[in-house]
Amino acid sequence: MAATPASQASVNELRYPTGSLVMLSGLPGAGKSTLLERLYSLTGEESEPVVAEGGVLVIDSRQARKRWGRVLRPVPSRLQTPLVHTTHTWRVARAVMGGHTVVAHTRGTWPHLLYGFAWLARRMNRDMYLIMLDVEPETALAGQHARGRVISRITFARHCRRWRVLVDRASAGSLPPAAGVTVLSRTAAALVQHIRFVPQADQGGRPAS
Repeated sequence: MAATPASQASVNELRYPTGSLVMLSGLPGAGKSTLLERLYSLTGEESEPVVAEGGVLVIDSRQARKRWGRVLRPVPSRLQTPLVHTTHTWRVARAVMGGHTVVAHTRGTWPHLLYGFAWLARRMNRDMYLIMLDVEPETALAGQHARGRVISRITFARHCRRWRVLVDRASAGSLPPAAGVTVLSRTAAALVQHIRFVPQADQGGRPAS
């Protein structure tokens, strides 16, 4: 399985089999939540997963952040982070185990999460697909400033190193956890209008890469 970097002319719609787990990954600040917000009309104020057209569950880590931010308002954000990530991971896992079709944000530089979700999907007789939002570190850093939540320089550098390895492996076709991988630049991501789920035998149009 080889990843296909998406060209500007080919990414209006991405299609996946019904029942799949589609993970949207990228550097912190790359625009993952922004893309989900645009595609699924999210407001950023949700604290629970959103049910979209066709029963697709849309799970953004920002939902878990909102959920705990309301309860732990006096606690510094950095101390809330482990609970936020644990809650988000559990929500994705629970949705997959419940048989739902899922589109979810992931901290894509953590390969163990990708392996874990891929293993869980296989256990449920489903496939995991990966959309990698590949932007320059400077662009991701600007995104962090825009959202008002900037991670430390050391942590961000670690994310960047891990991310480059993942993208290189995906481009070489050696990222085994996913049934398919699509790598999108910021420009290509802006052209995506729909993520659609169709029966396995009906994936006309542009299939997942």
